[in-house]
Amino acid sequence: MLTTLLAFLLTLGVLIVIHEYGHYRTAVACGVKVLRFSVGFGRVLLRWKRGPDSTEFVLCALPLGGYVRMLDEREDAVSPDEQHRAFNRQPLSRRAAIVAAGPAANLLLAVLLYAAAHWIGMQEPKAVLGPPLPASLAAEAGLRTGDWVRAFGQETPQGTQWQELPSMTELRWQITQAALAQRALALQVTDREGRDARTLTLDLSSVPPLDVAAGLMGKIGLGPAFSEAVLGEVRAGGPAAAAGLQAGDRVLSVDGQAIGDAQTLRERIRASLRGGEAVAQRWVVDRAGRQLELQVLPRLTDDGGTAVGRIDAYVGQPPEMVMVTHGPVEGLVKGAQRTWEVSALTVQMLGRMLIGEASIKNLSGPITIADYSGQAVQLGLAYYLGFLALVSVSLGVLNLLPLPMLDGGHLMYYIFEAVTGKPVSELWLARLQRGGIALLLMMMSVALFNDLARVLGLH
Repeated sequence: MLTTLLAFLLTLGVLIVIHEYGHYRTAVACGVKVLRFSVGFGRVLLRWKRGPDSTEFVLCALPLGGYVRMLDEREDAVSPDEQHRAFNRQPLSRRAAIVAAGPAANLLLAVLLYAAAHWIGMQEPKAVLGPPLPASLAAEAGLRTGDWVRAFGQETPQGTQWQELPSMTELRWQITQAALAQRALALQVTDREGRDARTLTLDLSSVPPLDVAAGLMGKIGLGPAFSEAVLGEVRAGGPAAAAGLQAGDRVLSVDGQAIGDAQTLRERIRASLRGGEAVAQRWVVDRAGRQLELQVLPRLTDDGGTAVGRIDAYVGQPPEMVMVTHGPVEGLVKGAQRTWEVSALTVQMLGRMLIGEASIKNLSGPITIADYSGQAVQLGLAYYLGFLALVSVSLGVLNLLPLPMLDGGHLMYYIFEAVTGKPVSELWLARLQRGGIALLLMMMSVALFNDLARVLGLH
């Protein structure tokens, strides 16, 4: 819990400081006087002044945002000798640059964080597939248990351009993007040893947009990465121990059916029922080169209202892992590419939620961010940097939405001013601000509800 809390505060702190520093640094560069740089809202916990203009830097009790307060005649009286340094007196281009600098700082930070994660490298599952579900899109495309997906293809005017797939994580990312675009994804696959090369097409054009973020891999028939049907820890007193099974046993068949991977074995164990009672199974296992035949009687248990069989043993080995790392230049290019892809994906998902083609359950709030930040920290520095980059992209994109109270709303006002030659009236500003507050409160409420629903297991 303490690790999660500290990781959450660090995540918020870094992203807020970078965002507000973008506004602050650009304002100073444009000759605007900055009165206060605040991290958080509410009661001031710490304050100090710095710089020739004595900008006040403050840390407040509620760390869910921040602001930069600039000299502005619309808020306070400004002495004649400082009017040229007031924000409202600046040309339109400078005001727009100052406002856009916050989201831009978050996006630039994301590029550097993704690049750093690529430089450090991450252990990820190798793109070797478990069994695709029968009659699923994956099975119809010709994917098989143990297929190693080596590359994906993108159509160009010159033909299909192939790019290497370093891991299962990258495969899932490419599938998600193709599903959102409702296009086919070309794949080059071999068997686990790199033989039997072939090319196939995973047609994702028929995937409903609502399914893209809600268990997409399951919807198209792709499960977890390939795992061998080898037993891990066997719990004393359980059905596996009673049958004489041991850690390290490789399961060859169950009731005469060959077992090629751990997922298939788990499904056979879960389905070991007849008439509401568990039924004994005939297992053939390989133990240190010797084949043994054992009778295994799973125990009946309840799994979310469904009766399933269990053997009280860890089934399967961890998937084969690969270290994915990139050099200085390639890592930076990959960082910029991933920032662009995540930004586009975020905009697409928000647009689909707006028109009802994607579920609002995809909105997440502070509880989910805190949970994921704690998990990322425990996985290692590279994973945490990648998570921090993801949240930074989300913050940058969300702040560019054309909603009052957000940076994008102010940019919307400036576009109106550039087109009409006059600023938005005070009356309309007040109306739009009230509407913007209502929309933000609604979005925050939905995100918080989704967080609580996930915690309570309702989603």
